[in-house]
Amino acid sequence: MKMQRLFLIAIPIIWAVGVISCSSSDKKKSIPPVQTAPAPISSPQASDSVEEIRLSAAKAAAQNVQALKRMEKESKLAAPAPSRIQAVRMSEMAPPPPPPNTENYQHKDESPIKVTAKEPVSTFSIDVDTGAYANVRRFLKQGQLPPKDAVRIEELVNYFPYANATKTGEHPFSVQTEVAPAPWNTEHQLLRVRIQAMDAKTTALPASNLVFLVDVSGSMSSPDKLPLVKNTLKMLVPKLRAQDRISLVVYAGRTQVELEPTPGDEHDKILAAIDKLEAAGSTAGESAMKLAYQMARRSYIPNGINRILMATDGDFNVGLSNIDQLKDMVAAERKTGVSLTSLGFGQGNYNEHLMEQLADIGNGNYAYIDSADEGRKVLIEEMASTFNTVAADVKVQIEFNPAQIAEYRLIGYENRVLNEEDFNNDKVDAGEIGAGKTVTAIYELTPVGKATAIDPRRYETTKPVATNTKNELGFLRIRYKKPGEDKSTLLQEPLLASNSKTSIDQTSPDFRFAASVAGFGLTLRDSKYLANYDIEKLTALAKSGMGSDEGGYRAEFIRLMKIADELIPKQVPAKPVAE
Repeated sequence: MKMQRLFLIAIPIIWAVGVISCSSSDKKKSIPPVQTAPAPISSPQASDSVEEIRLSAAKAAAQNVQALKRMEKESKLAAPAPSRIQAVRMSEMAPPPPPPNTENYQHKDESPIKVTAKEPVSTFSIDVDTGAYANVRRFLKQGQLPPKDAVRIEELVNYFPYANATKTGEHPFSVQTEVAPAPWNTEHQLLRVRIQAMDAKTTALPASNLVFLVDVSGSMSSPDKLPLVKNTLKMLVPKLRAQDRISLVVYAGRTQVELEPTPGDEHDKILAAIDKLEAAGSTAGESAMKLAYQMARRSYIPNGINRILMATDGDFNVGLSNIDQLKDMVAAERKTGVSLTSLGFGQGNYNEHLMEQLADIGNGNYAYIDSADEGRKVLIEEMASTFNTVAADVKVQIEFNPAQIAEYRLIGYENRVLNEEDFNNDKVDAGEIGAGKTVTAIYELTPVGKATAIDPRRYETTKPVATNTKNELGFLRIRYKKPGEDKSTLLQEPLLASNSKTSIDQTSPDFRFAASVAGFGLTLRDSKYLANYDIEKLTALAKSGMGSDEGGYRAEFIRLMKIADELIPKQVPAKPVAE
């Protein structure tokens, strides 16, 4: 089309130039040379003739341009499909595809049903992490169902604050148990074990030696990563005191100390260091963690809080990236008295497996920050429970009574299960609990006399049960260490059948709400143990356990369930076959 346009415009111009040239040439030939003439005198007739030719050429060119515009308009109305070459060129100009999703989650099968006569003892480490709930919320708010491996039910249940209990006795926490029929199977029972550490308001926060370890690699450039990290840390700064010490280590392709140990009340200096952070480069996570531990040891506060706050998407790509090697390094460093809290940010390349495991090994906790509100909840509202450990290496063990309970199943805690012999071994690491924190564990029980999932064995013999224990569903034991001590303390008490409720309506609001959260987790994992108890019923159960709902977290949970209900594919009933 461009060639046609040039050709049509050029024709009259070339023609006019030729005519003018020829006319001038003829006149030169007809006039004999006059050597004595002072200057050539142009002819009026010749000038008029040339001007007419120029006007005629311009008019012809204008007409050709108009004709060309009509041709272009007609061609657009009936344009043929682009050729293969044109299509290739168009595809080259298209925006690049989004980067692949490389988020990493640890796979764990659901906890299986146990036959009490064969395996009466259940042992696990407590889990105070809440990252799975915030991450699940992120998926649902974006209109997606989370991957099944991203749903750790105990972290969903433990995300919520529960009613305060009165602590009695020598231990730094209280223990309550409730038993009632399971909402999704009334032939079964739910046992809720609740451990609540002493109220944060009654404990003064010790002096804190905090090292902010911030990933400033190129993968942290998006708004939900480094900018959110900076806003989250800046919210914490006004809470810092003169007795606190704050350091800032950053890492990308290299690591450096951005802020030397600084008194906590120098807020402007700390804020200025945070404001300077910018994202660029690769992620040298191993060397950064080593430097952060060095800084923590350098400013170590005896009998204080000595903790690293690692903020990253977990996408380590320089140095050690094997999870087992990193875990070994963190396990060795925790012996120095420095703990590790991991704060996860971002999506697409988020390595949740690494974040959760490092915090567990580092005697800390793991949280996922998907918004400024979540950052405020973790570092401001729950500051004491995040930083101030009141009991370490907390292990729970329940021995179920085969005369009362035929089968049992622990809901969640798949990556916290311990061997029975680990309970009394003080060298085996377990979870920590901070001031004011509540930890809940839920078991689903099959009472003796009800239908069981596993048939009794033909040649199995049942041991007689002592008469004085027949009123016991089981026996609860908890081991923990006081901060700074190496020897554990034992707490134990029976679980009495006479305390069981005959209806879930008789339970506390917290029991009903926790049961609804556990049921929702089972739904998201597409559990085979939930039967046909749908989200509509779970929502009604959650509403019955709303309680005071300070902070509005339970109301938000109900909204998330409604979103999930729209996203979960519905089973279409089969049409009856015509006879």
